[in-house]
Amino acid sequence: MQNQEKQKQNKVPTHNKMGEMPVGRLIINMSWPAILSMLIQAFYNVVDSFFVSRLGEEALAALTYVNPIQFLIISFGVGTGVGINSLISRRLGAGRIEEANLAACHGYRLAFFNWGLFAIIGLFFAKPIMNLMSDNPYIIESGVIYMQIITIGCVFVMVQISTEKILQATGNMTLPMICSIVGAVTNIILDPILIFGYGPFPEMGVAGAAIATVFGQFLSMCLGQYLLFAKEHSVKVRFRGWKFDKQIVKDIYAVGAPSILMQSIGSVMQFGMNLILGSLTETAVAVMGVYGRLQSFVFMPVFGMNQGVMPIMGYNYGARNRKRLMETYKKGFLIALGIMSVGLVIFQLFPSQLLSIFNAQGSQSMYDIGIPALRAISWCFIPASFGIMTSSIFQATGHGFISLWSSLIRQLVGILPLAWILAKVGGITLVWYSFPLAEILGTAFLIIMLVHIYKNEIKRLDEIA
Repeated sequence: MQNQEKQKQNKVPTHNKMGEMPVGRLIINMSWPAILSMLIQAFYNVVDSFFVSRLGEEALAALTYVNPIQFLIISFGVGTGVGINSLISRRLGAGRIEEANLAACHGYRLAFFNWGLFAIIGLFFAKPIMNLMSDNPYIIESGVIYMQIITIGCVFVMVQISTEKILQATGNMTLPMICSIVGAVTNIILDPILIFGYGPFPEMGVAGAAIATVFGQFLSMCLGQYLLFAKEHSVKVRFRGWKFDKQIVKDIYAVGAPSILMQSIGSVMQFGMNLILGSLTETAVAVMGVYGRLQSFVFMPVFGMNQGVMPIMGYNYGARNRKRLMETYKKGFLIALGIMSVGLVIFQLFPSQLLSIFNAQGSQSMYDIGIPALRAISWCFIPASFGIMTSSIFQATGHGFISLWSSLIRQLVGILPLAWILAKVGGITLVWYSFPLAEILGTAFLIIMLVHIYKNEIKRLDEIA
């Protein structure tokens, strides 16, 4: 009886679109919900900063100083989710259904562990961090309040990200999109109400922006739990009848840890850039914050497509189908390159119009510093399209540490040292070119590693199918 039950649990699904549907149509089918969700998230980021910028450049600078902590939260959530997604999709592709269920069970609970880490940071380290970043009392006070609310309330976004990645690993991209849209729209609606105090709500300034963010994440999480537990899916998250397995956690973080570290490196990079820019002028810090919001309209669709192609590549890698794996990678890269090229043209032609969205007080220094900054940094878009898609194939095939090394080369070996040198040599004018120069270094490394992995592993998939 037990053997029959085990066979039933590990029975390979008769049909799965990730192994059968034409790749081009499949990428669109899998990616458009995540792309739409990411675009709405990007719109939220812009709207959030738009309203905060109405409080002044100092308020915008305070949020920019907190950005590295927010990125760390997302890094841990998404990195763990990438590991969950990769493991589930590979187990489904190999027909090991019960192992996919156990991966989902473990991944769901890891979200609460990650939340505890950031709650401690918010409670005990918010003020020391802000004191290190600035000596402006308003910026310090606003940053501390914002950081504490975001970190203590991040339990909702941690649980929701794990939920979304579990659903995406089964090929379901629409339900995670709905959850993200609900959270982002709620956030957008609440931002002006809580920041400026409309109706029965008091004016809360920067704190209002943080509360709006956390409440949006709460609603998104609630909807995600309903969709995960009330609907039928290819995998099931159980609260009973499972045992903690160190090997499963190890398998999740074999891909997830490099992803966490890779994205966390971005937080370290921004932390360092804030220090370098702040030593020149805090207007440059505000400009960096503006760029971060604007570039999300270019990068978020590519990241959304990345969410769509990763389970496809992971599934076909598990099924040992080299042709579909590589076809997905190539077509995904071409789409990413097209999106990034459009973004480059917009940043080159319309920098002043983009900056005007956030320059509520008409500060000329924002334009003087921001226009050359947007034009210089945006040259990184083209090589970044290759970097994002190539990192995704490493993650989908269980080689997440290669993506980690690429990120280290770009952001720590590249951007920060280059930014420091260029700031010393040419001041604020040259410092922005550290971004495209570092991206070129990362691209060269990824090309070498892709050729190596293809020759030694991917090329042989069909031979042992």
